[in-house]
Amino acid sequence: MLAFGMRAARPSLQPLLALVALVTGTLSVAGTASLPAPGGWAARLGALLPQPGQIVQFMEQQPRLTLVELQRQVTRVGGSPDALRAVMVSAAKGEKPAYDERLGITRGEFERYLVFQPILSATGRVLKLPLSREGNRLRFGDAPGLGGVLRGLVLDLTTGELRTPEGFATRPRPVSVTTAPDRTLDIRGGFEWVIKGNSPVTQNGVNGQLQLLQLGGGQVIFSYYRLSMLHGIINEGGVIFGYTR
Repeated sequence: MLAFGMRAARPSLQPLLALVALVTGTLSVAGTASLPAPGGWAARLGALLPQPGQIVQFMEQQPRLTLVELQRQVTRVGGSPDALRAVMVSAAKGEKPAYDERLGITRGEFERYLVFQPILSATGRVLKLPLSREGNRLRFGDAPGLGGVLRGLVLDLTTGELRTPEGFATRPRPVSVTTAPDRTLDIRGGFEWVIKGNSPVTQNGVNGQLQLLQLGGGQVIFSYYRLSMLHGIINEGGVIFGYTR
């Protein structure tokens, strides 16, 4: 099973309050939050985007216990190697390690060093991506396992603009190694689209983020999370999958 360290950003619960307020018409129309496309983006984007009929593999986030800082601290204070080894063995078995005073640190310090880090793992499920090209536009559809999350998304290959079924649009901004969402993932670059908007007239609204991340070895991670209101109906969902270009 493949595993990648990654924290995919999700919209907070705060936008939900804003979307609910649309029902009462208390919010005004928001801007499309468009960002200028980065210079020379077209070729890089085209090399990362999935193709019609692309086979993708679903990914999911799972917690993983990391003990790097615990190892460093125990070593620094001269704690027992045997006690540290017992902790590592327990963690490797998926068990919660027990505190041992021979580690040379307090119980409180021990608990603070037990850090659960989300990682991205392949689920083993694959899908032929429902994607069609209409001139210079890519249009996403729906299929079992996607839950309607991508349905109606349209990406303009000329401008880089992403338009949602809620009626809002935004342009991409680059993701570099220095701005990557998680340094434990071997990110070589990519793009992200952050889109926010609402309208009390149509009772539509959206707060979402699409990330297209280039990894080493030609692998690409595609993730989209959104909290939306379409004609007064609120829906939240997300999907993460990987593929090779």
